[in-house]
Amino acid sequence: MSKLRFDGQVAIITGAGGKAPSLGRAHALFLASRGAKIVVNDLGTGPDGRGVLRANAEEVVEQIRQAGGEAVADTNSVADPDGAAAVVKTAIDAFGAVHILVNNAGLAHLTTFDALSESDIRKMTDVHLLGPIWMCRAAWPHMQRQSYGRIVNVGSSAMFGSADASVYGAAKAGVYTLSKGLAAQGVPHDIKVNTLLPRAGTLAITHLQAPSQITDAIMRQPVEHLPPVVALLAHRDCPCTGKGLEAGGGRVVEIALAATAGYQADTIDLEDLAARWTDVVDRTDIRIIPDMANDIRITPKSYIPA
Repeated sequence: MSKLRFDGQVAIITGAGGKAPSLGRAHALFLASRGAKIVVNDLGTGPDGRGVLRANAEEVVEQIRQAGGEAVADTNSVADPDGAAAVVKTAIDAFGAVHILVNNAGLAHLTTFDALSESDIRKMTDVHLLGPIWMCRAAWPHMQRQSYGRIVNVGSSAMFGSADASVYGAAKAGVYTLSKGLAAQGVPHDIKVNTLLPRAGTLAITHLQAPSQITDAIMRQPVEHLPPVVALLAHRDCPCTGKGLEAGGGRVVEIALAATAGYQADTIDLEDLAARWTDVVDRTDIRIIPDMANDIRITPKSYIPA
């Protein structure tokens, strides 16, 4: 198979100015090495959102240029519409187009729900959920006019529930659903949108999470395993849209929603439902929900079998 390249393509990567090991930085360097022109976006506060681990977009740009690539830095915030529009304007002004958007920017305050401050909650939802929304809104008209675009939204397995990441996980679950909706809308325009749930040992992991068997296992998964996955999802030959893919440690798997055969009755009776609860949660005849369920009337029986 010939080498997959991005010559002539312009990629915006948010949150790409972090200190190594950093996923955004790794994605920027990899795509640049394959010929893409990169907008390295980073506000500079780092993954804790408080500036303890400073990020530097210019530093990553210089590394790309020294390797013979093309890149510009952008320090606008993705957390509001004006900032997102400014990021896209940086790409248009510097390179004349935007073909690829990787919504990687993020911060985390990992603690129990009752211990989170209102400010922490707003910061996480602004960056992790509204950030991708504003960035996609800013880039979408350009992609639609050129009848081409690739968007990779970065999610997290925290969307499945974690005691110390309830709000963070909720925002990431929203990103997963955002990708599916935009994927459906993008089909006529060759705009493909997917979600990546990464697992890798980054500087943020060591700073934000206490040592444990789980964090130790994550830290053994190199960030270098992730950029090829992002690159495939960002490539002209991307084989999918509306998918959720978890990747890390050399493994890539699809994450999908499913429904059981469930409980069915003409009228739901409280006591009967309680007595037959095992039918509701019986996974024997489980079905995978379609990637893009455009019809809200869809029934479990019409789901595509796993």
